[in-house]
Amino acid sequence: TPPFDAPAARRLRTALGMGPEHVAYGMRSSYGLPYVTPDLVNAWERGTVAPTSPELTALAGMLWCSPGELIGAPRTLREHRMARGTAPEDVARAIGMDLTTYLHMEETGEWRGTERQSTALADLLDLSLPELVVVTGREARLTELLRDAVATRWQAYVRPTAKLLSLDRRLLE
Repeated sequence: TPPFDAPAARRLRTALGMGPEHVAYGMRSSYGLPYVTPDLVNAWERGTVAPTSPELTALAGMLWCSPGELIGAPRTLREHRMARGTAPEDVARAIGMDLTTYLHMEETGEWRGTERQSTALADLLDLSLPELVVVTGREARLTELLRDAVATRWQAYVRPTAKLLSLDRRLLE
């Protein structure tokens, strides 16, 4: 489940003048989630239970907000995509990748895109460089390269680090 910002959900619901029973009823009738009860909505708002992705989308619809407003700090590729409210089909098309391949990478957390696809992904999801490194699973490799660069002659590590981060070598030096 995506990281859920429980206080934001409660704040948005109360700002709309809705009770948990109104939210639960709307999610049952409008979004086809027959199991949602006022107690479940209260559990989400207390932070004892986190909504699943479909529940989060329906809750955002009920609270007239984007799913991104209900997500805490996104950590994974899927969470960043959901926070932007972008469909996986749109991401796959924008970065020039087959949908099933993209969904597999999103599911496993193993990014296998090219440098161009990584750049397109960062632009589309508005990812900072540190977020892109984490989302694409390059954090461990970057840590290894930087540790080795500090421990030995750093010049030998400029090229692989620049390639990993898609940065200009002169800037990295």
